[in-house]
Amino acid sequence: MRTIGVIGGSGLYEIEGLTSIEKVALTTPYGDPSDEYVVGRLGDAKLVFLPRHGRGHRILPHEINFRANVWGMKKLGVEWILSVSAVGSMKKEIHPGDIVIVDQFIDRTKARQSSFFGDGVAGHVGFGDPICGDTAAHVYDAAKAAGARVHQGGSYVVIDGPMFSTRAESNVYRSWGVSVIGMTNLPEAKLAREAEICYSTIALSTDYDCWHETEEDVTVDAVMAIIRQNVTLARQIVKGAVERIPAERKCACQSAAANAIMTAPEAIPAAARERLGIILDKYWSKA
Repeated sequence: MRTIGVIGGSGLYEIEGLTSIEKVALTTPYGDPSDEYVVGRLGDAKLVFLPRHGRGHRILPHEINFRANVWGMKKLGVEWILSVSAVGSMKKEIHPGDIVIVDQFIDRTKARQSSFFGDGVAGHVGFGDPICGDTAAHVYDAAKAAGARVHQGGSYVVIDGPMFSTRAESNVYRSWGVSVIGMTNLPEAKLAREAEICYSTIALSTDYDCWHETEEDVTVDAVMAIIRQNVTLARQIVKGAVERIPAERKCACQSAAANAIMTAPEAIPAAARERLGIILDKYWSKA
């Protein structure tokens, strides 16, 4: 059975046709995830939903326990993650309400726990292409089929928040050629790659940040209005992507950590072996 994770707003699991819904609470080696996981069946797929900010949107972006969230997805057997994220548009042609299927990230976050490695294990995973191209193609096709105004490809600059950008920062990011700006997809995408989970972002443009001379500056009210208008569309895209994702993965994501470990096997602490076993046991058992 395909097992697909969805990280985003708390209402995303209200998808037509989702059955056998249950809530699963997990504690991980990295602490507690943002909330309980909502697990259900959609056709021949198992879906695992997690509200990134917790129910009631009570967790700020820099407070999210990304490691626990992704580790929990791995524990529940997830092989694909669809990340639904509100973003600001950095280009005139990306209007509020548009969908962007990004393919690159620029990391402007600070002091977030961004790796499962460390504490006795040195590991380095390739991240040149941070989005799974195969998964992103299915998401793009699903967005088109759902009638979304959708843009294929683009860079997402990730900032800490919780404040929105200054006008100077916004214009600097635009000069870099980025498409959207947000606060949540890193280190989420990095951890998904280390966990060998395919990852793709459904970026929902809610505003023009603060760079646009003829538009009002971004506000929470404006962001929430666009999100409320497009929650049904987001559900349709998720459902369509799930229907298109094949049972067998052929991308490199599934073996991303195969040659990542630089630490000598005999030097790896027992505690590190235990917390990383969910990812690396298949390699360590062959060593």
